[in-house]
Amino acid sequence: MTLTTKFITQKVHTFAEKQEANMEQLDVFDCSNVFIASFFTNDRGCAHCNREHTLIYIHSGELEITEHGRKTVLHPGECAFMRRDNRMWLQKRAKEDKPYRSIVLKFSRDFLGEFYQTLNKRDIPKDARRDKTSLFVMPQSRPDIRSLFESVIPYFDAGEKPSEEVLKLKMTEGVYAILNTDINLYASLFDFVDPWKIDIMDFMEKNYKNELSMQEMAYYTGRSLSTFKRDFKQYSDLTPQKWLIQRRLHAAHELIRKGGRKVSEICYEVGFKNLSHFSKIYKDAYGMAPTAGMIGG
Repeated sequence: MTLTTKFITQKVHTFAEKQEANMEQLDVFDCSNVFIASFFTNDRGCAHCNREHTLIYIHSGELEITEHGRKTVLHPGECAFMRRDNRMWLQKRAKEDKPYRSIVLKFSRDFLGEFYQTLNKRDIPKDARRDKTSLFVMPQSRPDIRSLFESVIPYFDAGEKPSEEVLKLKMTEGVYAILNTDINLYASLFDFVDPWKIDIMDFMEKNYKNELSMQEMAYYTGRSLSTFKRDFKQYSDLTPQKWLIQRRLHAAHELIRKGGRKVSEICYEVGFKNLSHFSKIYKDAYGMAPTAGMIGG
């Protein structure tokens, strides 16, 4: 397995020094994939798209992951598998005078393809099924997971690059940690031969509130743009953009009828970005202004 190794590091500061300077540290071991340690002294939030299958381990601090409206919180010593081609919101928090510190393994298609060739195909579960779950929290107190991640931290702390053999071993350990968790993860990891087309309408229903381009919708459902447009026609006579607008309007209408909330809150919650535009198209669709709907609801 050919490995190209790169090491990027910055000086390690004490927590107090990093708080004062409001610094961020990011260390990377790159061996055809990426082994990353990140450090944040303040709370950080970011939208995250997994281009590759990922394992993330929390060493200190706390990580809140929001996907499809569901929140999962990881604490020190906990680990999660994030399937590729999914959007999530990550909130990283420093806790108890300790910085947020996580270690991440990213598995490229090339790495997994080469790894797959080393497996004895008779050992691959024939009943493994591709799971639509985008986030899989690993069972706690797994010695293989803890030893994997904790054993690499001294390299980051010392600013020393491990050998390519060590990096290869760590990435391989990560793959086996995933495979030893659930047999269905075999199908998730090794889906590179025939890309898995996610059900379009299931994806649209779960993500209609998000601001996504058509290109992104195609990508996240495992399709080219032309294939996405063609497949979408099987479900609706509307274009994907018009379907999204109607779906958001319907969701807003239901919330307005229930009452008890501001129109502006509902507008932004269902995915609209402009209140005046929302009010106009709502009136066009339902024959009344959103505020009138609340009064009459």
